[in-house]
Amino acid sequence: MHTIPHQTRREALFSLGASLGSLAFTSLLGAEQSAAASETGPLTQKTPQHRPRAKNVIMLFMEGGPGQMDTFDPKPDLTRLHKQESKLTGGLEKGFKFFVGSPFGFQKPADTGIEMCDQWKYLSDPFVANELCNFRGCQAESLNHPEALFHMNTGSRLGGDPALGSWATYGLGTENQNLPGYVVMTELALPQGGPTNWSNGFLPPHFQGTRLRPEGSPILDLAAPGFKSRQHQLRTLEELSRLNADHLQTLGVQDQKLEARMQSYELAFRMQTEVPNVLNLSRETARTQEMYGLNEPETSGFGRQCLMARRLVENGVRFVQIFSGGWDSHDYLERGHSSRIKSVDKPMAGLIRDLKSRGMLDDTLVIWTGEFGRTPDNNKRGGVYSLGRGHNNQAMTMLLAGGGVKPGVVGATDELGARAVECVHPIRDLHVTLLHLLGLDDNKLTYLHAGRFKQLSQFGGLVIQEMIA
Repeated sequence: MHTIPHQTRREALFSLGASLGSLAFTSLLGAEQSAAASETGPLTQKTPQHRPRAKNVIMLFMEGGPGQMDTFDPKPDLTRLHKQESKLTGGLEKGFKFFVGSPFGFQKPADTGIEMCDQWKYLSDPFVANELCNFRGCQAESLNHPEALFHMNTGSRLGGDPALGSWATYGLGTENQNLPGYVVMTELALPQGGPTNWSNGFLPPHFQGTRLRPEGSPILDLAAPGFKSRQHQLRTLEELSRLNADHLQTLGVQDQKLEARMQSYELAFRMQTEVPNVLNLSRETARTQEMYGLNEPETSGFGRQCLMARRLVENGVRFVQIFSGGWDSHDYLERGHSSRIKSVDKPMAGLIRDLKSRGMLDDTLVIWTGEFGRTPDNNKRGGVYSLGRGHNNQAMTMLLAGGGVKPGVVGATDELGARAVECVHPIRDLHVTLLHLLGLDDNKLTYLHAGRFKQLSQFGGLVIQEMIA
């Protein structure tokens, strides 16, 4: 009996409206991509497109937008103008605005000329500070948190496109087939936009970020409940795989979601053996745990995640991303930023120190950034001088270390920190540069979707040469 393959409504409409030529062409291109993936496996390690400087990335994302003039880009003129009326037009706020001087002093702890506020107690150690590159020339596009988060994480303000980690694993695969290629860690509250920030977008589902839980077991069901033994579980998995394969053949069309689900079961089975060992921080020495701040309540959460990040990249994970919220200081700037800096300072310094001591910093790229910067001024609301800052997409600050990046200061903002004025680059250029350091060419790292080849930068960008060692 002949079985008619099941079609979704979208597939049926497409087949009715497509010419034979375009349908055949799209089918051939899709078949080539599918065949290439099936021969090697979607996460199998791939050869870089050119000589890489980095092979892994750890991205520390400060959600909310740290103030550049309160962290790594001092502006003495703001202190002189404190509470004087501002005529600047940037940002979202309207009405009477006044300048806000930074509540912090600044220091120059490194031979490279990098500056940081006096709240950074551990990052200012020259052993760490001399590795840092402070990029001051980046400009964002959106002033809204969700759009800006999507843009920094995926290259698109609209959401729904593949994340940075997805593109990296699509281009390079991963070194360890028993672990996800792209891992994400958050606080209990997800960043604005949630999982869209680490979505695979239009790439196959294998490239989506795997989120680790911030409390309890990082991944549920690692102990494989309900099975008498590993052999029992394996037999069940083999039977499930056979049933899914039969169903896939019955469909008569490619179903990436079903294929990815089948492979995810196999990956989950392998992870149950590997993950508990990789994420078991008790294997680390007491000195290492103290270096990351695991014994202090203010730093234990972020420190635990930074230490897991080091263990993950050490075991072959390609891209690790950690989100830390609370940087959106519209009010109480001194209290908010000093608290957030304290929560990440020791873990960040511990991570860089640890990577450097182990010889891993040379090929591990560490990035510290938010979604945009802050304004030099704020609104006077209800007759009160609110000591905080608004959103600023024309100037921001970020740190990079290792992975082929040149230590020191790259770019500059104006005398008030309102706008980038030297080595000015949009976010797409930053993305192109990160891919370049990984040995990938943004113009060649493409994926056929909706009838055209798409890329991370959307329509191309420039490598920021000043940032590369």
